[in-house]
Amino acid sequence: MWESMTTNNCNTYLIDGPTRVLIDPGHVSLFDHVHKNLSKLGIGIEDIGLVICTHAHPDHIEAVQLFKKEPALMTLHEAEWQLAKERYADAFGMRLESLTPDFFLKEGDFFVNGLEFKVIHTPGHSPGSVSLYWPEQKALFTGDVVFKEGLGRTDLPGGNGQLLKESIIRLAELDVEWVLPGHGEIIAGAAEAKINFNELEQVWFNYI
Repeated sequence: MWESMTTNNCNTYLIDGPTRVLIDPGHVSLFDHVHKNLSKLGIGIEDIGLVICTHAHPDHIEAVQLFKKEPALMTLHEAEWQLAKERYADAFGMRLESLTPDFFLKEGDFFVNGLEFKVIHTPGHSPGSVSLYWPEQKALFTGDVVFKEGLGRTDLPGGNGQLLKESIIRLAELDVEWVLPGHGEIIAGAAEAKINFNELEQVWFNYI
């Protein structure tokens, strides 16, 4: 988790399953923060089996290049990779050859070595943004679609306010105990998650 207001990096999540999954590794220049916290758990980047990127903005995807010589596979949604090739390289100055995914995420059930997830295509912040739902833990990884008391911006390439609203409405229907956003605080508890989704619809939807 990132708590410093002077740095621009996303929250990175580790699922320590039979295959270790890392969600949104962040900026390459700030990855040392993630690396140190993994080391406290006795985990190196060579121990990660899969890197999932909720979308391809540099503060979520840049550090993928550090895994190119490691065993880990990397994935994101195909629509996001298409826009990255068309627009993000110029808009954000990214070298895409070092970020190429090994396969694409698709809407629906997603199994990782015995763990079952649901991939939910949630465009709006970006065309190929995905949220990852883990039914067993009632955990929802939202990337930059939903935050605590906030939602993703829509003024970057491919952003769309109407699509973001529709994506958030879909997520609000899930049975959620944990909302794990790309930035800011985690939302813990079903009641708090419901309050947050209601606030987004009643207040924040007026601004997009």
